[in-house]
Amino acid sequence: MTEQIQYHRGNLGWIEVICGSMFSGKSEELIRRLRRAQIARQRVQIFKPKLDARYSQDHIVSHSDMKIKAQLVLAAAEILDLVDKRTQVIGIDEGQFFDLRLVAVCNELADAGKRVIVAGLDQDFRGRPFDPMPQLLSVGEYITKTLAICVRCGAPANRTQRLVEGADRLLLGSAGAYEARCRLCFEPPE
Repeated sequence: MTEQIQYHRGNLGWIEVICGSMFSGKSEELIRRLRRAQIARQRVQIFKPKLDARYSQDHIVSHSDMKIKAQLVLAAAEILDLVDKRTQVIGIDEGQFFDLRLVAVCNELADAGKRVIVAGLDQDFRGRPFDPMPQLLSVGEYITKTLAICVRCGAPANRTQRLVEGADRLLLGSAGAYEARCRLCFEPPE
């Protein structure tokens, strides 16, 4: 990546982080921002982890069926190899499914003058910080926290309640496996 991109003063890049619980509209907001960049005729590249093929192999798809074409990657470092030096805006969905190297990748891209937009869960099903999202929140210039609606009481929800058994932190699922809950209705597993 460092060979492809010219580093010089005046290249102003930054990191935007969109975080929240499941069903809070993170992917919708990511898609909205990326579409606006495309409308502005900016060069956009979009990535998602190969691990997440729930709705599509080659698109980011929101729970409300919004979609945008994306490239699959196995690891964060692969993004650096795939980014075209002319790209201006980089979108990354499901940031929590990447390794901690995602933070360095995003920093390197922003330092090279790119606008980097990452969406992901900030907490896991236990209510604990979901790496690497907390680290991205600390280095990002713009942070958007999205809230869902608690399915129990209707209050703003910022937690993801797992409804199925399993101790694994990574358990792909959607409606039926998870639901949005507020602080009071959330029941962390024992």
